[in-house]
Order: sequence, then C-alpha cells, then structure tokens
Amino acid sequence: MPLFEIFRQTIQALWQTKLRSFLTMFGIVWGISSVILLVGLGIGFQKDQQERMKNLGTNIAIIFGGRTGAQAGGYAAGREIRLTIDDARAIRDQAVLVKSVSPEIRRSVQEVSQYNAANRAVRGIWPAYQDFRSLRLSAGRRISEQDEQNGERVAVLGDESATQLFRNFSPIGETLMMGGYPYKVIGVLKKKQQNGSYGSGPDSSQLFVPYSAMARDFPPLDKNMTSTRNLISNLVIQPISADASPAAILETRRILASRHHYDPADQEALWIWDTLEGAKFTARIFGVMTIFFGAVAVLTLALGGIGVMNIMLVAVTERTREIGIRKALGARPSDIRHQFLIESGIITVLSGTTGFVLAVGLCLLLNYLPLPEFLPHPAISGAAIIASLVTLAGITLFAGTYPARRAAGLNPIECLRAE
Repeated sequence: MPLFEIFRQTIQALWQTKLRSFLTMFGIVWGISSVILLVGLGIGFQKDQQERMKNLGTNIAIIFGGRTGAQAGGYAAGREIRLTIDDARAIRDQAVLVKSVSPEIRRSVQEVSQYNAANRAVRGIWPAYQDFRSLRLSAGRRISEQDEQNGERVAVLGDESATQLFRNFSPIGETLMMGGYPYKVIGVLKKKQQNGSYGSGPDSSQLFVPYSAMARDFPPLDKNMTSTRNLISNLVIQPISADASPAAILETRRILASRHHYDPADQEALWIWDTLEGAKFTARIFGVMTIFFGAVAVLTLALGGIGVMNIMLVAVTERTREIGIRKALGARPSDIRHQFLIESGIITVLSGTTGFVLAVGLCLLLNYLPLPEFLPHPAISGAAIIASLVTLAGITLFAGTYPARRAAGLNPIECLRAE
C-alpha cells in the first residue's frame, strides 16, 4: 500500500475516534514538552545561580577571625583572633598566589540627605575590592586609589540605598551626612541579583567608602564597644586563578598564623568562606536537579508511548475483519506489519512535532517576557532535544512493533469470522 494512502487512512481513523486519539497524542505532546521545558528550567536555574554567585564575587574568599582550637607558641587554646589592617598589607606584600586583597570595615551608620534619612550598613574598602566583588556602576565613578590615599569622604551607593536616600533625584555630586560627617556621592551601583551575602545584607542595600576614611571616621568596635582603628571586620582575597584558590587560601592561613602566633593547621583560628567551592557545590545540586527533571520528563514520555501502543492494539482489534479481507486478497504478513508500524510512526511523529514546536516556542516566548526574580528564563538544551528524539524513536518502535506483529500473525479465516 502506498505511503500516502496509509497516511490518509491513519488520519481518517484518528478523526473517527477524535477523543481517544486526542488523549493518546496528548500524552506524547506533554512528554516531549516536559523533557524540553523541565531540562530547560533546570539549566536556567543553574545558570541563574552561577550568575548570582558571580555577582557576589569572582573567585573570592572571605576571611573572618575565629578562636584558636589548639595551643601554639606558648598561647592557650580558645584565644580570639582579631584581624587588623596590617594583616591585609602583609597578604598584599607576601602572598604570591593572591591577586588582590582588601580589608573591610562594616558598620551601620546613620545617613541623612536633603530628601530622606536612613540607617544603612557602610563598608570601608580598598579600591581593588570593587573589581573582584563585581561592583558595577549605573552612574558616576568608582572609588579611586587617590581617594584611598587621601582619605577622601566620598561614597558609592547601592541602588536601593540611592532610591531611599535620594528618591527619584540623581545623587551624583550631592552631599550625604554620614554619622555627622559630610560625604560626597560619586557613584551608584547597578541593580544586581545576588545569590548570597555576608555581614550586612546584599550590596544594593549598602554604601561603600574608602577604607582610610572609614577607619578614621567610623573605626570598628572591639568587644568592649571601644573604637579600635587598626581592627577590621574581615578580609577578602582573590587568588591569581580559580585553580590556585586552595593553595592561595593555604598561603593566606600561613601568613596570618605567623602574625598571630597559632598553628597554620588550626582550622578554628579563621573562618573562611571560599565562594569558588560554594559555586561548585551549588552547580552540583542544580546539575542533579536537572538530571532528575529530565528523568521524570522522559518517564512521562515513555508513559505516553504506552498509550500509543494501547490505541494501536485497539485498532488491531477493531480492524480484524479488514485485516482478514486484505490477507484473503493477497496481502503478505509483512504488508500488514508495515502498515501498522507506519501508522504508529505517524501518530508519534505528529504528536512529537507538535510537542517540540510547543515547547521550543514557549521557551523562546518566556525568554522575551519579564519573569519574577525567583524564576529563571529556560534554556533550550540540545541534549534534551536529542534525548527526546531518541526516546520518541524508541517509542515508535516499541508502540508499533508489537501491535503490528500481532496484526500480521492473525489467521485470515479467523479474521473473516470476526464480527
């Protein structure tokens, strides 16, 4: 029988049982769409989290003082380690595996502009901090080396801070009273999605000033709430490369251990957040989640294939007499087998094409629409498309072969007796 004639008969048969055919084909459509959409969302979540981690910082480690866990150098265990500005200078001058370093002083300070007031966190930093912490500007300029050397009272505002303090007015060049000191606003950060933070919240809610000005005007407080100019809140380092991160952290531990007289192997003396390790851990989590999504979607597609096989078995039963007549007129078992196999293929190809177009179209549409922050734009995954096509081909063979063989094996005399 010509292929066109088989196609015409298949469409006619599907139209005669519209509801049953629709429900069967819907299983394949939903399965193909699920594979592409769920895997696309999984990859989208993974990319979104990677971008948020980049916004926190590019391959950085944040170092906080802790308490020694062992005796060393004549000092008892449990001694508090407080980091100082000299520690930052020592790492800058001695650590060959550290590309950049910056101290941080973090304090909440009252801010007053001519439009509003706030009590937001302020960070005193070295200029290099702005590069490895991904502080990008929407207006103005960044803190310069000259600002740091001269202790200039200048400030860069997070976008939320700028909105609260200056409403819809441009803050660039405006004077902002911070703790009673006049600071000139020189820049405003771009809005960014940040996966995590440490200390006082995301960058968009804070203000950034030169370390030298911060140490002079708002030095950190010790445990007795007394200002101490040399103390810092923490250190931030950037290794020379991602691969060198573990060695750079070990080198930093040794430098600080030498300065504070504790064993470099004492893990409790410092608390270190290695964002590179955190990014790898997050990537593994979302990678497993994507695989799980894909497995669920492929299983859904396989269940759709069972529906196709079921409808083909029903078709064989309903067309038993037709099969007997065709055999009586000289049709070979291979002709009957090919007919039902092709019919199964037509059903799965029509359903699969519909599902593919629907899923890809939806992915493209969602990429052009503004979505809530918690929902990433789905990615179109080539691997998901290939997996769905391979699964679809398997379904075609699985769903069509058994009914086709059953139809081909029917006895023509018994078929003609069927009502």
